[in-house]
Amino acid sequence: MTTPPEHLAIDGTPSADPALLATLMSGYGHFTAMQVRGGRVKGLGAHLTRLDRATRELFGRELPGEQIREQVAGALKATGRQDASVRVYVYEGARTVVTVAPPAPDGPGTPQRLTAVDYARPAPHLKHLGGFGQAYHRAAAHRAGFDEALLTLPDGEISEGAVANIGFWDGTSLVWPSAPCLEGITMSLLAGPLGSVRRRITLADLPDYRAALVVNARGIAPVTAIDEIPFAVDESLMARVHAAYEGVEAEDVGAV
Repeated sequence: MTTPPEHLAIDGTPSADPALLATLMSGYGHFTAMQVRGGRVKGLGAHLTRLDRATRELFGRELPGEQIREQVAGALKATGRQDASVRVYVYEGARTVVTVAPPAPDGPGTPQRLTAVDYARPAPHLKHLGGFGQAYHRAAAHRAGFDEALLTLPDGEISEGAVANIGFWDGTSLVWPSAPCLEGITMSLLAGPLGSVRRRITLADLPDYRAALVVNARGIAPVTAIDEIPFAVDESLMARVHAAYEGVEAEDVGAV
């Protein structure tokens, strides 16, 4: 860790705790994002496991799940919300920050048009901070009229979206790219019920697939195009995917 500053000011106003603020600004850490409905979260245990594993890897210490449950429950109580978008950030020394925002809209996501970019996240198995590359390519995709960037390796192998996992339907199985990526919580919750598989997929393989979709904590949406390659929206597939997700029992965050 770098030497903590003795003075730090924001818009000319000195911070009461320069060392803490410098830690939060460091960009070295990790997080998880979850949707809370009625004080419950689908895959809450997976979120807590993700935080603990990443904390052990980055900072060499455990992060008890019960500690995070209490902090999330306390944040929800403070805001008076039982439906919310919640993020838990972890920084040097396993210092945690919990944010609460209005919930993402429920229901089917808006169909997405993607554009492929040559970019791979560092340490892709971690949901880490410092996502400048993703944000840069996503903003460029938006300016070009697309909804999302699709991250690929130099040889065209597909890994993930800038902020979501991507899956493809071959008519028999839901196929997730096998390239290194962040295995999202929503992806993991769907993998079992849908009997999905992992497979190497390149941009050249896209015409072989009948449909595609993107998934993350904010929802599930069909993909209608990747650059010039169109995909039909398979309503039967989307109904199955949504049913599988709705069938996952949510876990109670708990009261404080």
